[in-house]
Amino acid sequence: MGRRHRRPDRNTRRVAVIAVAVMALASLFGAVALAGPETRDRLGLGETAAAYPPVPMPALRPLTPTAPVPTAAGITQALADQLESPALGDVTGVVIDSSAPRGVEPLWERDGGKAMVPGSTTKLLTAAAALLSMNPTDRLATRVVPGPDPDSVVLIGSGDPTLTALPAGQNGLYPDPSRIDDLAAEVREAVQVPVNTVYVDTSQWSGPSLSPGWGPNDVSDGYVAPMSPLMLDGGRTDPQEQDGPRSADPARAAGQALASALGAAEVREGTAAPNAPVLGSVSSPPIASLVEYMLTASDNVTAEALARQVAIVRDTEATFDGGSRAVTEALVQAGYDVTGLRAADGSGLSRENRVPARLLGAVLASAAAQSDSPADVQFLRPILTGLPVAGGAGTLTQRFTDGPSIAGRGVVRAKTGTLSGASSLAGVVTDVDGRLLVFALLSNGTSPADARPALDRVAATLSRCGCRG
Repeated sequence: MGRRHRRPDRNTRRVAVIAVAVMALASLFGAVALAGPETRDRLGLGETAAAYPPVPMPALRPLTPTAPVPTAAGITQALADQLESPALGDVTGVVIDSSAPRGVEPLWERDGGKAMVPGSTTKLLTAAAALLSMNPTDRLATRVVPGPDPDSVVLIGSGDPTLTALPAGQNGLYPDPSRIDDLAAEVREAVQVPVNTVYVDTSQWSGPSLSPGWGPNDVSDGYVAPMSPLMLDGGRTDPQEQDGPRSADPARAAGQALASALGAAEVREGTAAPNAPVLGSVSSPPIASLVEYMLTASDNVTAEALARQVAIVRDTEATFDGGSRAVTEALVQAGYDVTGLRAADGSGLSRENRVPARLLGAVLASAAAQSDSPADVQFLRPILTGLPVAGGAGTLTQRFTDGPSIAGRGVVRAKTGTLSGASSLAGVVTDVDGRLLVFALLSNGTSPADARPALDRVAATLSRCGCRG
């Protein structure tokens, strides 16, 4: 991907991703396992340490630039039995050589242009749009400004889902969150009188807080919170529980936390005065870190917050519809073929979303592609580093752990997607020849309990196949 794919006024701000890319490749392709006679000896703590020095045994080897490329016939033959499994129902997919130039046809395809219900693999598109539209080092600032009375302040939400009332040294689920305590400390230093009232300003976003495509129990089941630009720990009442109970009024909960920290007695809704001086400000982790967390944990609130931020950056309303339009616009501007795409939210929780496997594969191929020159930094790389690891991290921790799919453990990295009657898996896998392949698989019409193991077996088959016919 080149410079033309980002917004023209943002295209010089990419250098910060280089370090992320280097660490990602080292982590993904350079892991080793140490072998030796005894742990004590291996660590040099026993008498026999000198006789049995540590011996690094490669578990994941570096990619081989000259590795042979699979063929369509070879992949078709290898996957034939897997794809005919009734567990997959209606299944579509693509397999792409990550080293192939942009625009080259997939190595293998099965109805790749057909739009399917994607579930959370929708987050790959939201991630791409965020990285295409914003600097990866940008942060979302939660600010406090003076209120209408001398003893009042206004807490302004900016869409940072990580804001927490936990004290320093304690973290919830989000990495390096912004903190109410830090914000309160700045306000106390700036304000010379006791604060009695905290107003909460949520005017940065508009429209409904719940998508019409979400299920009636999605909030009560802990999958998402009512969307507000001001919330604590993604709206969770328990900061440590990923899919735990959510606040019915996240903005008021955040306002109450600041009020408690300041000793204020009252929390009200309000709007900050234009150009009001800032009394205190705390910031989210960088956009790249939010993208990585969103993908690893499949965090719906973060996805919706990023979609709205894309809308704001692209000068449209920060609503479900506005965010969906802005994500699509970002992909179109980057040169992706969005034929068949129907975006209804940023998280994939809506059953109204439709995404073709070809589009998911194209985004992942861009994230995994090698840079052609120092000027062509891989600004989509956080997508790759955020992918869950088969049998090891994120939403794939408990998958690829037994049976035929265990062959993919550690060598498959992929975003999962699960809704009732819809399952998907899209990511990267290294085959036995050391070739990095991109794949996207979508299954509709069967139970995820059946479809997910079947999708895992397909990805695992790619990992152990040279697939040259």
